[in-house]
Amino acid sequence: MKLKLTVVVCAALALGMLVTACAKPPTEEMNNAIEAVTRAENNIDAVTYAGNTIARAKDALARMQTEAAAKRYDAARSYAAEATAAAERAITEGRAGAARAREEAAALVAELPPLVAETRQEIAAAQTANLPLDFTVITTDFNTASYNADQAQEAYDGSRYQDSINLGRTARSGLADISQQISNAATARRK
Repeated sequence: MKLKLTVVVCAALALGMLVTACAKPPTEEMNNAIEAVTRAENNIDAVTYAGNTIARAKDALARMQTEAAAKRYDAARSYAAEATAAAERAITEGRAGAARAREEAAALVAELPPLVAETRQEIAAAQTANLPLDFTVITTDFNTASYNADQAQEAYDGSRYQDSINLGRTARSGLADISQQISNAATARRK
């Protein structure tokens, strides 16, 4: 009985070693994973809006290569699938992020020209009312905000939506600050 059990165990071990020795690396899956991660790394939207997902894909790719080098091909295959899925997800997330940024930039860029015109009128009214303000500084701040608004439009036209958002927010903030200064000066005069 012991002899049969020993023979069965030895045969199972030999079969296991033979299967492991004959196992081949998942070359196709690994190549697909490398290509998918490369596509994600070269996709500007994925890089801009899905950097964390690309990092996960690259991490899975590194683990895949480690497992393949150690001849643990099942684990390598699993990490290859994970890297491919993460890379594809990064591209999808990048596309969605770019669409959101484009919409936000469009709304912001559309809002700026009326704000610039309104602030220009507020400055003219404040000068006419002879409010106690440093109009040299106000004019410089206004020119900077107007320039940022123009640059936001230019960035939007060049499909650089994140730049457009950043410039547009800076312009809006500058214009709001000028309006607040004028409002504070008008309120202080009434007191």
